[in-house]
Amino acid sequence: MKTTVELSKTMKAKPSRHGLSYFVKTFGCQMNEHDSERIAGLFEYDGMLKAPDIDNADVLFINTCTIRENADDKLYGTLGQLKKWKSEKSNRKLLVGGCAAQKDKELVRERAPWVDVVIGTHNLTNIVNLLNQSEDWGPITEVIDEIESLPTDAPSIRESEVSAWLTIQIGCNNSCTFCIVPSVRGPEISRRPSDIVNEALAMVNSGVKEITLLGQNVNSYGRDLKINGSSKPYFTELLTELNNVEGLKRIRFTSPHPKDFKSETLSAVNDLSKVTNQIHMPLQSGSNKILRKMQRGYTQEKFIKKLSLAKETINNVSLTTDIIVGFPGETDEDFAETLKVIELARFDAVYMFKFSTRPGTRADLMQTDFIEKSIIDQRFMQLKELQTEISHSRYKRFIGTEQSLLVEKYSKKTTDYMSGKIDGGQTTHISSKNVSVGDFVKVIITDATPFALTAELI
Repeated sequence: MKTTVELSKTMKAKPSRHGLSYFVKTFGCQMNEHDSERIAGLFEYDGMLKAPDIDNADVLFINTCTIRENADDKLYGTLGQLKKWKSEKSNRKLLVGGCAAQKDKELVRERAPWVDVVIGTHNLTNIVNLLNQSEDWGPITEVIDEIESLPTDAPSIRESEVSAWLTIQIGCNNSCTFCIVPSVRGPEISRRPSDIVNEALAMVNSGVKEITLLGQNVNSYGRDLKINGSSKPYFTELLTELNNVEGLKRIRFTSPHPKDFKSETLSAVNDLSKVTNQIHMPLQSGSNKILRKMQRGYTQEKFIKKLSLAKETINNVSLTTDIIVGFPGETDEDFAETLKVIELARFDAVYMFKFSTRPGTRADLMQTDFIEKSIIDQRFMQLKELQTEISHSRYKRFIGTEQSLLVEKYSKKTTDYMSGKIDGGQTTHISSKNVSVGDFVKVIITDATPFALTAELI
């Protein structure tokens, strides 16, 4: 079952495609996933119904990612395969949006001229109008440089009945040398707190029990709003307001930046009953030399200090991080510094990425310092083996403990089990007997792997 967030009153379009089907294929991050939810909402408002798969769709939207090189390769490979799909029925429409479209609009059009609409990240709410225009005028490209409308201007169709993304901020003001996001998403723009709280209320009224606040750098939220009268960080104030939303069970957030973590925010995570004790603190590298080249704005020592503060402030905190392996100029000594921090931090999980150059970033200009693929692969496996051991040890700490579990869905492998997350964000499996999607239940953790927990109902 899917849930529709109420359509903004500013939208006047009327349904025109009753009986047609659509499918949205998403590559990339949580922001892309949330954008896809809004695209689905716009399509259904226009009268379309979701198809079970690409082969049964009349309208196909490909939401692209460009964070890593293989994302581009995957996109153009997919578009090549879809040329045949489009030719099989005369009324089929193929649309491409997202970060790759924002960055490479002319390249997408050149390499895949059979695409009907190419649209960027800043004007997704115009997708139906562009689809209409393509029917009259032929293939069309519209990629603008500035944001056209904030997320409240579009409905959303969510795949989960009980968990939802809630965008609080778009864009990024940081200048990390490996990242293309500021180019394709623009500068930081924060939504008004009242709009965010009202959307949270609407979500709860539609059955949502857990929200994840979404932004490129959530803990810098609100600086552009210039709200007077508060001594606390704006993000801390927002967490406090959302904690008071009746009926809401849990609040998560991603992704923060280590340099912007304030002690007040960490205290709020510990003190506010609905904010989960889960902190994602992206390290990227443990080497001060590499951190400078990345322009991350902190040193290894400052990162460890923030990490220690989080552990001291938040009871039983679950910590996760991001690591880029093989950044230009990374030596064996630099990588050893990363492993040192990993061993010290004891993260519950690490999201690992092999460095991939992106044209348009400053790291792309460091080609004389690029690391051989074989060396990157070797370091990646070394990091993976170390973190797998740490994750298993960390997950074992839950065995025998009582936890609150939000049941989200059936297991992919069998209907005998359902899965959800406990407060710390760890995926947890439980027998499907006596529980249903949306149940918020007390469980005992009975087993642990490096990647998931198993529980029994109390």
